[in-house]
Amino acid sequence: MNIYVVLLLQMFVAGGTHVVAKAVTNHIDATTLTFLRAVISASGLVLITLARRRRLPAIDRSDYGKLLVLGILALPLNQFLYMYGIHFTTAANGALLYATTPVFVLVLSYFLLKERVTGKKVAGITLAFAGVVIVIFERGIDLSSQYTYGNLIILTAVLAWGLFTILGKPMIVKYGALTTTTVAMGFGTLVFLPFGVVSAVSFPFASLNWSDWLGVAYLGLGTSIIGYFLWYYALGRIEASKVAVFTNGQPIFATILALIFLDYTLTGSFVVGGVVAIGGVYLTQRG
Repeated sequence: MNIYVVLLLQMFVAGGTHVVAKAVTNHIDATTLTFLRAVISASGLVLITLARRRRLPAIDRSDYGKLLVLGILALPLNQFLYMYGIHFTTAANGALLYATTPVFVLVLSYFLLKERVTGKKVAGITLAFAGVVIVIFERGIDLSSQYTYGNLIILTAVLAWGLFTILGKPMIVKYGALTTTTVAMGFGTLVFLPFGVVSAVSFPFASLNWSDWLGVAYLGLGTSIIGYFLWYYALGRIEASKVAVFTNGQPIFATILALIFLDYTLTGSFVVGGVVAIGGVYLTQRG
C-alpha cells in the first residue's frame, strides 16, 4: 500500500478520535475509559499477532526496558492524559494541539538524535508555539479556567506522543510495526491495570448506552490498534518528521466533525491560533 495512503487513513482515524473521545468522556471517566481502551487494544493486537505468526515474537532481553518505556508513553502518559484533558476542552482544540506533533518531533530529534536544526526551523517552531499559546488561552489568560487546564494537560500528552514517535523508531526497524505496537501496548496495559481495575469495579456500566459502547470500540479498535499500527508502519518506512506532518490535517477534519456532531462553535481566537500554528509547522517542515 502507498505510504501516503496509509498516512491519510491514519489521519482520518486520529481526527475522528478527538470527537469520539470528547463525546464518550462526558459519560465515562478518563481512568475507566483508558482501561477499557487498553484491554480491547492489547487483546486485539495479541490476537492479530498470533493469527499472523502463531506465536508471540522473540524480543531481545536488552530491549524490554525500551519497550516498557514506549508502553508507558503510549498509555498512561499519552492516552490517559489525553482522555483526562479532552473532558475540559474542545475536540477541535485537542486536534490542533496534536497538530504540533511535528514541532515536538523535530525538537526531540535535535536533543535525542542530534539532528541539525536550521534558522527556518527555529522560526517555524516559535511561530507554531505562538499559535498554540493563542489557542490555549483562547478564552482569556486564566490559569484556573477548565479550558486552559484541559489544553495544558493535552499538550503534555502530545509531548509523550512525540517521545513515543522518536524512541519507537529503532524498535520498529528491528521488530516491525505490529510487534513493536503489540509489545509496547501490552506493557502499557500492565502498568495501567491496577489503576484501571480499581476505577472500573465501581463504575456504573449499566448507565451506558449503545453509542457509548460504540465510542469505546472506536477508541480501542480504531485508534489504538489501527491508528497506532498505521503510524508505526509509516514511521518504519519514511522519516519521522514526514510522518508527523500528517497530524496537520487532524484539526480540519476534527473541527468539521465537531461542528456536525457536537455543540461546537468556532471562535476567532481558535481560527487565528490555528492558522498561526499550522503556518509555523509548515515553515518548520520547509526548513
